[in-house]
Amino acid sequence: MARGDGRLSHDLLPGEKGPQDACGVFGVWAPGDEVAKLTYFGLYALQHRGQESAGIAVSDGTHIVVYKDMGLVSQVFTEASLESLHGHVAIGHTRYSTTGASVWENAQPTFRSTATGHLALAHNGNLTNTHDLRARQSDLAATSGELPLNTRGQATNDTDTLAALMAAHPDLSTEEAALAELPHVRGAFSLVFMDDDALYGARDPQGIRPLVLGRLERGWVIASETAALDIVGASFVREVEPGELVVIDENGLRTHRFAEADPKGCLFEYVYLARPDTSIAGKAVHTVRVEIGRRLAREHAVDADLVIPVPESGRYAAIGYAQESGIPFAEGLVKNSYVGRTFIQPSQSIRQLGIRLKLNPLRDVIDGQRLVVVDDSIVRGNTQRALIRMLREAGAREVHVRISSPPVKWPCFYGIDFASRAELIANGLTVDEICTSLGADSLAYVDLDELVDATGLPKSGLCRACFDGEYPVPLPEPELLGKHVLEGIERRASESTADAEGVATLLGGGATDALDRP
Repeated sequence: MARGDGRLSHDLLPGEKGPQDACGVFGVWAPGDEVAKLTYFGLYALQHRGQESAGIAVSDGTHIVVYKDMGLVSQVFTEASLESLHGHVAIGHTRYSTTGASVWENAQPTFRSTATGHLALAHNGNLTNTHDLRARQSDLAATSGELPLNTRGQATNDTDTLAALMAAHPDLSTEEAALAELPHVRGAFSLVFMDDDALYGARDPQGIRPLVLGRLERGWVIASETAALDIVGASFVREVEPGELVVIDENGLRTHRFAEADPKGCLFEYVYLARPDTSIAGKAVHTVRVEIGRRLAREHAVDADLVIPVPESGRYAAIGYAQESGIPFAEGLVKNSYVGRTFIQPSQSIRQLGIRLKLNPLRDVIDGQRLVVVDDSIVRGNTQRALIRMLREAGAREVHVRISSPPVKWPCFYGIDFASRAELIANGLTVDEICTSLGADSLAYVDLDELVDATGLPKSGLCRACFDGEYPVPLPEPELLGKHVLEGIERRASESTADAEGVATLLGGGATDALDRP
């Protein structure tokens, strides 16, 4: 999981999978500007939200051109490809797959022809009623003449289903079709989409994933994070409200309310997902992370010589811990900034080198010291186990681990791909047992209420499902959950005799037991 913003702490061991950010979305309406290049730089700022594929769609008012491929933003686009994308409106996407396999067909933006023109759509989040939407797509397709189900070689993600629904209204404009379909959609969705002339943004009624509106001198920008506005020189206007559809065209900006707002912003955005230079709900992420570290220090003090962060996601909480405790902050680990996405699979002998490929200790800093090591979360524990072993080999006398989030015990169905529930180390072990498993001298997590207080937001306005199992948007039956649910639907549509065991295999690990409390 290569990180566009340099975060490494969950990508240190070859093949080790940490929490995967869902996607980044960006849209711009700016006649006279180079919208493709603006989108490229916006996506660069959002690379941390998805590294599997990237794409840009541009319209010149007559037709939409989509350019997308597997890989990082810098790998997908060249100067020549961007120069070939002409128009006044564009949207872009960086993807990590949470519904549908990581293949070219599922790269976004997704494209559809409509009765009145063309539609391109990009999505951050994850829908929870995809099965119902696919049934609705089939019903609408029967009257519009479109194929009701995807055939081989087409996309199998929830985004394509949503685009198909909007395109299946021959008598409605894009704006009207969106207002007709969005009330039927459940789950987390921050959308940017476009037709030949206009740019649109929409956010689910809970506002689980961030989405912001910015102003250019000659246009408008919609993006996942405020950091993407900064990089293109757009001024922050406001957040797209939960349950709101924003429309931007030659007549200016107008908005519609398609659902009543019930804010449940993702708490994990503040801990890990968002860039530190982003603001969400008026709260600077950097400031929140430093405050979390201060609270960690007050809750879980320890006699130590140095506080060191696990680069990069533990850095700001470590600063706060050091400030509050009075223990000096030090850089004890050096990251290799140029180790990114690689398709070269390590051999067993190379794999045993572990995290040293991406992280190496400063022995003269660590040797003989009692360390407080601050990280953002523990998923399986393999990375932290290897890291602690490495620090001890470098001469650390003691290693005390402090985590700036509560134990992650529940999978996310709103746009983060954690490990399956059975693989989450905190789901089966106590804190003391985890500490022993990691080989640390002590281990402590921030309390959930302290974490919430650090954001300055009410607990009722935050989604905390991965920490406490309280899902703010109802989930369907377990067999209708999972990353490959649409592949399963498609296969069952063509193989009606598939047995229950085969269906379970299609759904992927972690879904079938996700709703059962221990």
